[in-house]
Amino acid sequence: IINEGERGVKVTTGKYELTPLEPGLHFVIPVIQQIIIVDTKVRVINYRSLDKMLSEHSFDDGIMTKSAITVLDKRGLPVTIELTVQYQLNKANASKTISKWGISWEEKIINPVVRDIVRNVIGGYDAESLPIKRNEIAKLIDTKIREKIDNLQDKPAHLQSIQLREIILPKRVKEQIERVQIAKQEVEKAQQEVEKAKQDAFKREETERGKANAIKIEAEGEISDYLDSLETFAIVGALTHSMSAEK
Repeated sequence: IINEGERGVKVTTGKYELTPLEPGLHFVIPVIQQIIIVDTKVRVINYRSLDKMLSEHSFDDGIMTKSAITVLDKRGLPVTIELTVQYQLNKANASKTISKWGISWEEKIINPVVRDIVRNVIGGYDAESLPIKRNEIAKLIDTKIREKIDNLQDKPAHLQSIQLREIILPKRVKEQIERVQIAKQEVEKAQQEVEKAKQDAFKREETERGKANAIKIEAEGEISDYLDSLETFAIVGALTHSMSAEK
């Protein structure tokens, strides 16, 4: 019996039949024939560091946990990469895949390709730049793994997803990055203080300018009032003189 999510590969006297068997009940001739049942559901490989491997326990047959991928960066420094790969056996070509690669096909196809691509991609970067360019690196790893798997003869598998989980840097590189970050923070803080000082100085200048304008306006008002008073006195004086002359 072949269950849903499985395919059967019928082997007759050592020869693999090209068309895989669908889920259901199938009969074979004892001794002469056998059916190899393969899983066609989505499968997962988790690449984890040793401490996480010990703490994580999976009871699902479709999930494998392997050691994280340790590679060298552009300068030869060791970097450890954790990622998760989801893939699925190509149902239509299941017989060809098992015939060519065997029942452990994923160990001969998925795992080597993933490790090879990660090694090549990480080898093109300095360890210090890896956290900054994480998204770029994740996309590059995804693209190159897909290209390599899709270009294999008979397309044995379909990749569902490739997720970059963590980039573990050497201790001294992490310390150097932390020092750089602290230095940047101090520079940014100093720049903020300078900017604040400029703003405070500008505010004081505006306040003083406002006060000066107020004093000027007040003085101009007083002068205007004084001139108005003089003008009034002059008019009154002129009228008085005129009236006296008429008498």
